[in-house]
Amino acid sequence: MLHAVAKKVARLPVQKTYKLFVGGKFIRSESGRVAPAKSAGEIVANYARASRKDFRDAVGAARGAVAGWSKQSAYLRGQILYRAAEMLEMRRVELEAEVARTENERNGKSSSEVRLAIERLVHYAGWTDKF
Repeated sequence: MLHAVAKKVARLPVQKTYKLFVGGKFIRSESGRVAPAKSAGEIVANYARASRKDFRDAVGAARGAVAGWSKQSAYLRGQILYRAAEMLEMRRVELEAEVARTENERNGKSSSEVRLAIERLVHYAGWTDKF
């Protein structure tokens, strides 16, 4: 009895499709459109293309969130911003690699971009309870 051995067939890569974040939820675009995110001509992912309705929904959700955010204590808002900075710091190496890949750079600028983003969050976290 002969056993067939399957040949290795190159398959198409399945790219991640990033959804929209509106009102605390990840949603698909109302239009269903997606666009490729490219790096050096290579497609690395897909992202949902927001329609006008998606944009209006996002603005409405943001306006609705202002009242709740404003009611929070300055200390809590600062802690939330500081926690975001901590989360970026924990994934610093990964973020630097992504920035370098998407910007197609080799001069080390990505590490300064990530560092500045973290420093900005820490800066504003410190100011929340100063006013």
